[in-house]
Amino acid sequence: MQSPRRVLFFQHLEVEHPGVFRDFLAADGHSSEIVEFDRGDKIPALDEFDALWVMGGPMDVWEESDYGWLRAEKAVIREAVLSRRLPYLGFCLRHQLLGDALGGHVGRAAESEVGIMPVTCSAAGRASPFLEAISLSLEVLQWHGAEIITPPMDAQILMSSACCTNQAMSVGSRAFSMQFHLEITAETVCDWCKIPAYADALTKILGEGGAERLKSQVADVLPQLNFYARKIYENWKKTTGFG
Repeated sequence: MQSPRRVLFFQHLEVEHPGVFRDFLAADGHSSEIVEFDRGDKIPALDEFDALWVMGGPMDVWEESDYGWLRAEKAVIREAVLSRRLPYLGFCLRHQLLGDALGGHVGRAAESEVGIMPVTCSAAGRASPFLEAISLSLEVLQWHGAEIITPPMDAQILMSSACCTNQAMSVGSRAFSMQFHLEITAETVCDWCKIPAYADALTKILGEGGAERLKSQVADVLPQLNFYARKIYENWKKTTGFG
């Protein structure tokens, strides 16, 4: 039986947490510590942890003057991935932060994506152990208006959509990140709609009543999303050597 591991979570809002992935960690007996930047938490020493997971948020990676902790966060991501080679998992904005921190370029997306939408494996994705036994195309939750325009050196783009080339990527054998959301639970849409920036984006793109329609769409595909989340979690553990 594997020994318990400790995961460091970077969060930027209380409601943007690892969702169903927390259940997977708990079931495996692993523990975690949360650093939530919006409430002023400080980053602990990385040598206390076995992996770094970084969540999403309504801010953009270039808004360092408004969110001063972004510089420190990027520096720690670089240290974790490049120097320490800690297993890394990133979601949405923190997919973008990984790209930015490692020398890529993130900017406004030509077209925002909000809703249940398909992503498709690239040739590299079909060969990647991070996506073993994952369908060539799957429906996921999208909720973003920025994207990685130029990936960092040595990154492999593993999944794409019609509007966004870099929907998932890996850097080496220990870092994997997704632009889309698989971590969601039955409460996710309701929780995120309480965030003004998210609610505004949803209404702008989906129109009035968009939140209720999206909540219904998510409910329809939630079992499938949870299934793929579990597969990616198991692939991530095996590929990174986490467990």
